[in-house]
Amino acid sequence: MNLEDYQPVIGICGYSGSGKTTLVEKLVRALRESGLSVGVVKHDAHGMDLDREGKDTDRFFRAGAAVVGHDPGQAFLRRHPGDDDPLAWATTALLKDNDLVIVEGHKDTPLPKKIWLEGEDGAPPPDAGSPWAACLGRAEDRLTAALDLIGPWLRETVLRRPVRGGILLGGGSLRMGTPKQMLTYQGRTWAERAVAALAGHVEEICLLGGGPVPEPLADLQVLPDIPGRGGPLAGMLAAMRWDPHAAWVFLPCDMPLMEAGALGWLLDQRRPGVWALMPRPDEKGPAQPLGAWYDPRMLPVLEGCRGPHGAAGGGKVARPLLPGPLAGAWRSFNTPEEAAGL
Repeated sequence: MNLEDYQPVIGICGYSGSGKTTLVEKLVRALRESGLSVGVVKHDAHGMDLDREGKDTDRFFRAGAAVVGHDPGQAFLRRHPGDDDPLAWATTALLKDNDLVIVEGHKDTPLPKKIWLEGEDGAPPPDAGSPWAACLGRAEDRLTAALDLIGPWLRETVLRRPVRGGILLGGGSLRMGTPKQMLTYQGRTWAERAVAALAGHVEEICLLGGGPVPEPLADLQVLPDIPGRGGPLAGMLAAMRWDPHAAWVFLPCDMPLMEAGALGWLLDQRRPGVWALMPRPDEKGPAQPLGAWYDPRMLPVLEGCRGPHGAAGGGKVARPLLPGPLAGAWRSFNTPEEAAGL
């Protein structure tokens, strides 16, 4: 699958005076009000005036440096063109922190989605490298039309992103006294049950961590824990560094009651503006960071945490309440006494 298939980048294009800036400003406000974070790439073929000549930041830039200027209310990066594509560089950078990137201009550039704004003369869009999703006249309610197009498309990009499954093998299993992945329930090892629960929902399953692997799972990819980090976070970071473009469902071996239907419910909660799904067993219970779904934009958040619970309070984390019949699927078993109750 091409990266563009699930990159939420949309172009607002038109000739000079067609109203591009006005529409982009309205879109940013409306999308922000709906809870989405938005980045904008501005293309100006006639040159841009971002800094005043003679200011310190301008002098540093003219001396050859890339410059970050900031004050308590804002920051900007000014860089020299390099060998890379400035648009690709900018959209990639902005998508690390935003749900959507709007490109103003670039009418001749292929983009995942493009809207054409007619000018006073009603000139049609050029025959560009990608199809036009809409052509909006000056008399139309452009904001409503654009939002009606962006909403479903943005949800589709979330659902199209590839999802991988990571089975956390359980480290030393010190409290259990034996590797959890090798314990059995209803004729299958706990690791095999985890794989069966994930199989219909993900493109690939990896085993995360070390220790013995049940013979039926011997062909699965095994990713060792990253050094210097402990617990499940070491395996989660190993997976997300290995494939930083995919979303991940992380499932520990100590949830042997997990079933495919429960994970299907979880994945049905995906929506724009949400970068992680950590279900709650009840209104007062904590969010569960395992048996959870993570967008790749959660990687920097997890890198800064001491454990996966540290990411549960983020603004982009949804904590859906588990339906009663599914709550038992997230029950974990960590001691022989608990396992005996299965």
